[in-house]
Amino acid sequence: MKKRAKSNGKVVADNDNFMQLRLYVAGQTPRSLAALSNLKRICAEHLEGKYKLEVIDLAKNPQLAQGDQILAIPTLVRNLPVPIRKIIGDLSNVDRVLVGLDLRGTEQDGAKASQRPSERRLGAKA
Repeated sequence: MKKRAKSNGKVVADNDNFMQLRLYVAGQTPRSLAALSNLKRICAEHLEGKYKLEVIDLAKNPQLAQGDQILAIPTLVRNLPVPIRKIIGDLSNVDRVLVGLDLRGTEQDGAKASQRPSERRLGAKA
C-alpha cells in the first residue's frame, strides 16, 4: 500500500488501495449472519485492514436501501474504489466475491502472463 505524507508530517494510507464496503442485511436471519461472517473472513484474509465495513440493518432502517438502490438482501456494496460494485447473496462463494471486489483479477492475470501463448488459447492451467 502506498503512503503519502500530509502537510503536518503524518503518514497516511493512499486511498487507491482502500475499500469502503457496505453490507445490507435484514435483521439476524441465517443468510444475513452467514454473509457477515463470510465477509469478515474474506476481508481478514485478502484486505488486511485496508477496508472500512459498514453493516446496515434494513429491518431497523429500511429507508437506507434507497441510497444504494438495494433490491435484494444480503447485498454487499463496494463504494470505493470506483466503480461501485454490488454482490448479492450470502458471500459463501469466495472466488465470486474476490472477482466482484476486483481482488482476483490481478492474481489470475499474473498466472496467465506466465503461460505460453499457445497454453492461454487452449485454456490450459498452469
